[in-house]
Amino acid sequence: MESADMDALREEIRRRDAEIQSLREQLAGKSGTSAPKLHPVDEKLVEIVKTSLTNADILRYSRQLVLPEFGVKGQLNLSRASVLVIGCGGLGCPLAQYLAATGIGRLGLLDYDLVEISNLHRQVLHGEKRKGMSKSASVVKTLRKLNSSVEYIPYHMMLNPRNALQLVKQYDVIADCSDNVPTRYLVNDACVAAGKPLVSASALRWEGQLTVYNHNGGPCYRCLFPMPPPAETVTNCADGGVLGIVPGIMGCIQALEVLKLASGLASSFSGTMLMFDALNGQFRNIRIRGKKCDCVVCGSNSKILILEDYESFCGSSASDKCKTLHLLSSEERLTVQFYKQMLDDKVPHLLIDVRPQPEVDICHLEHSIHIPLSQLENKDLTWSNVLNERLEKLSKNTTGLDNQVIVICKLGNDSQKAVKILQEFSNRGTSKFTAKDIKGGLMAWSKKIDPTFPQY
Repeated sequence: MESADMDALREEIRRRDAEIQSLREQLAGKSGTSAPKLHPVDEKLVEIVKTSLTNADILRYSRQLVLPEFGVKGQLNLSRASVLVIGCGGLGCPLAQYLAATGIGRLGLLDYDLVEISNLHRQVLHGEKRKGMSKSASVVKTLRKLNSSVEYIPYHMMLNPRNALQLVKQYDVIADCSDNVPTRYLVNDACVAAGKPLVSASALRWEGQLTVYNHNGGPCYRCLFPMPPPAETVTNCADGGVLGIVPGIMGCIQALEVLKLASGLASSFSGTMLMFDALNGQFRNIRIRGKKCDCVVCGSNSKILILEDYESFCGSSASDKCKTLHLLSSEERLTVQFYKQMLDDKVPHLLIDVRPQPEVDICHLEHSIHIPLSQLENKDLTWSNVLNERLEKLSKNTTGLDNQVIVICKLGNDSQKAVKILQEFSNRGTSKFTAKDIKGGLMAWSKKIDPTFPQY
């Protein structure tokens, strides 16, 4: 370290020591009183002040201390910094792990969800024996074994317009690891209102992206996306799938960017978006639109507000769970129990499985035929030949009765869309039939009828 830097550091240490001594004297003069206990949500947390590195610190962090760009100053900055991680899943786990390992001062970990077995292929800080445990508590339990000197604050709660701003104000850097659009808008608005940098990442299927919002005059999330996309076009990991390593890679890069900001280094992705294509092994940096003067949140004449209802604004749930659609009337839907009775009574019908091929390969009911929803939505009607052929065979066994077409999918969402298409096809075509779907789909079948049927 340069002599001037060392002198400046010593001066900073002397100043901090004097402040601490003054505070001690003030407290000593107030006998019989004690400082109130702070609550991480309701009150501002005490500022983390560390003026020098201990021998244990030097040993633990020695490999990064010798980096000229980082050094003692960078480590001290880290030890004083606080980071709020929103989402303890596929992105949040590697992010939190490296923040803790590198010696961040305070780490807030927020997640409303519980650990499930389907999480474990990508959420690597949890474990099989923690099924049903709060994700935030599970992450803290793991990280304390890695670095006990970090202050961990778990929040088992859902971020909402009533608590977001108060919580965000208590941290220096915010990391958005959520998996839904309403939370992304809420976190952005709170960061703008609190003046905090936001390191945002996402991962889906084989792709990931990352950028930094609201930093050094850069754009916020709303500058790029003033309005949310149509809810029906949004896919999450539960619906679209994800290869576990993809959020792992993006979470590590997210950790790197957070650590740069927390240690005082320049951001690499303010005004730039990193795009990752895992299938082709490619990274790309794309310059993004700059700060908009007329942005409703961060623009020069804007009124920074936290909306009352982000789910209504986005038309989707502030959750990474599969959304539930309500497109059909109750008369157009069957319970799995009712359908099981149809099978037992040998009622003639045609069962169509409308899931994508990879899901059918995982599991399916043997008597179903496969026509993916994507084909049903295709206007060239190539699927109609298969359907008409099966209906013709069915009609030979249902003389005098209406042909029944039953549609099934994973959870009962795509099946409703398929019924709407089939009803329209029946109304305008020569093949007449009634179409209904099965509520809850194959996962309801597994839970309520056949526990040996795979869940995924």
